[in-house]
Amino acid sequence: MTEQSTTLAAPAHAERTGAPDEGAGTPPGPLAERAGALAALAAGHASRGEEERGLTGEVVAGIVAAGFARHFVPAAHGGAEGGFGELAEAVRRLGTGCTSAAWAASLSAYAGRYAAYLPEEGQAEVWAEGPDALLAGALVPSGTVTPVPGGWRLDGAWPYISGVRHAAWVLACATVPGGGDEEGPEVRFFAVPRAAHRVERTWNTTGMRATGSDTLVLDDVLVPAHRSFPRTRVLAGHAPASRARCHTVRMARVGALPFVTPLVGAARGALRAWTERAARGRAPSPGALGELTRAAGETDAAELLVLRAAAAADGTVSLPEPAAAVRGKRDTALAAELVVGAVQRLVRASGTSGQSPHDPVQRFWRDVQTGASHVALSPEAAGAAYGAWAMQEAKR
Repeated sequence: MTEQSTTLAAPAHAERTGAPDEGAGTPPGPLAERAGALAALAAGHASRGEEERGLTGEVVAGIVAAGFARHFVPAAHGGAEGGFGELAEAVRRLGTGCTSAAWAASLSAYAGRYAAYLPEEGQAEVWAEGPDALLAGALVPSGTVTPVPGGWRLDGAWPYISGVRHAAWVLACATVPGGGDEEGPEVRFFAVPRAAHRVERTWNTTGMRATGSDTLVLDDVLVPAHRSFPRTRVLAGHAPASRARCHTVRMARVGALPFVTPLVGAARGALRAWTERAARGRAPSPGALGELTRAAGETDAAELLVLRAAAAADGTVSLPEPAAAVRGKRDTALAAELVVGAVQRLVRASGTSGQSPHDPVQRFWRDVQTGASHVALSPEAAGAAYGAWAMQEAKR
């Protein structure tokens, strides 16, 4: 596939009514409209991104220009303080062109949301040059922390950090020695600028190759106190200087939305690619058409589950705690399973032609297999949480 220019032209399929990749999304906002145009550019650069194990500069620039980086940034710093539903629709649309681009866009937006929990002085430094600074997040504790006067020193490695190559700032998660209470040790996030970290190119996977999820390395980096915040703050939705819904919602209501939504977009992209290829060739068999029908229905179901989870995070669907948290976790894990099954059907119905490295269906298939393996989408964890809640409710 040839490379395309950085002009955000609308995808050719966007005007077709009832196309199997259109989905049942919410009415598009500005971010979603720009993401739909960006999908064509991302699709054109997908092969090169896979070869380089990272997004091309043109796609990264498109993600920033579309407004993903600023989506959750506080208004005080020029950000949009946007909603979860609009972001989900935007990520889904981008994912129809390239799963890796959608994954990177989603995680950069959510990293910006995390940075809103920094002290105000730290926020001012992160967004000193405007709200479009690309951020990456190391969400699993790693490395070592040494308390020093006025802050901490960090040392160690954090693997699998999507977008770290292009990030102006990285939020590294680590456990503070000697901190915490009866509920466990203290875990904090630390904002580190690009000049203070290095990246080891360790990303070599079957799918999601272009996410560039390499390893962040910190060598005895000093992080002042105003560039750190406890993880409990984001879990509870206690932002220090914003009362926007996106900063005050509990983390449990947000759940795995950042990870599942790109996969729904991938399923939409696979449906489009399969039907376009089939329309150009010999008429598909009844069995193949049956697989297409099931895959389209499973993708619709997955998307509706994700949109409902996003609506719960936005507060447009009213659910009491803890029902919202356990249902959101269940719904996103189930959506991931549905997407995996849907794209598997399309590969099975593709025959030998679907295994070509030039066929996007096999790329989408590899991407959803890899993305769905993320720990946040574990069906076992979701089942345990929902099952325990359901059994408790039954006893009342």
